[in-house]
Amino acid sequence: MAEQKEKILFVLTSHNKLGDTGKETGYHLSEVSHPWKVLHDAGYEINFVSPKGGHAPVTAFDLDDEINKEFWHNEKYRNRVENTKKPSEIKPSDYKAIFFAGGHGTVWDFPENKELQKIAATIYESGGIVSSICHGAAALVNLKLSDGSYLVDGKDVNSFTDSEEKEQGLEDVVPFLVESKLRERGAKFHQAANGEAKVVVDGRLITGQNPASATPLGQTLKRELKEVEVV
Repeated sequence: MAEQKEKILFVLTSHNKLGDTGKETGYHLSEVSHPWKVLHDAGYEINFVSPKGGHAPVTAFDLDDEINKEFWHNEKYRNRVENTKKPSEIKPSDYKAIFFAGGHGTVWDFPENKELQKIAATIYESGGIVSSICHGAAALVNLKLSDGSYLVDGKDVNSFTDSEEKEQGLEDVVPFLVESKLRERGAKFHQAANGEAKVVVDGRLITGQNPASATPLGQTLKRELKEVEVV
């Protein structure tokens, strides 16, 4: 059982259409590869799940980034992102933490996925960590604990900001603005300037703002995992 507790579950989007723009989207590669690098090098086993299972669409595909390149050419993990597990195949007690990776696709298929919400709530209420980066925080906007309260209510959080969304000109493309929705749920939102790295920790909830926050988030998760005991 001790070995099983050293697993981390990465959640990737299955959604590949950027609204009605005709453009494709998916999970943001560096928001997966950079935390993966920190945690993989620290000895954690990482599994991947997506709302639909199977192939997860990828965006921001930049192999000039050495960490992206290392991840993409790692046969074991490349196979895992090409063949993600379905939520029904996940046993929450196997995992010490869950991490919701970003990418615009998440805003369409994370918020209403009850199975993923249940997995995350179970991990959290068992003493594990819930974490997200950028648009991955879309998974938190409807995430409730067993007492019916929103996980983010009253907690310090962070995500891709409304300002960053507007800077990209996508505020009218996405179904909602993640920052605004988190605030609606009672979260205390903290942000850095557009494009700057920021990671916010509130107990066993860890959230990062944008791609620049990916490595710092991985480092923070690695540090906080040392204090976690899952029951």
